[in-house]
Amino acid sequence: MTTDYARARRFVREVDASLVIVNTSTRFNAGGELGLGAEIGISTSKLHAYGPMGIRELTTTKFVAWGNGQIRT
Repeated sequence: MTTDYARARRFVREVDASLVIVNTSTRFNAGGELGLGAEIGISTSKLHAYGPMGIRELTTTKFVAWGNGQIRT
């Protein structure tokens, strides 16, 4: 939680994660919440590909969620 926008932007820029959230609950880290559909399984790794890989499998999408103290119940 922060009110300093410059520090929040730096946090977003420097954190290496598939989802970076600012001023909101970590419970928003779900496929359905990000518009990706239902979750079939849960993986704690950032790279979900195995076997032969091309550029598509070696890159990830970084989602950024900004909030004002929202929680998910």
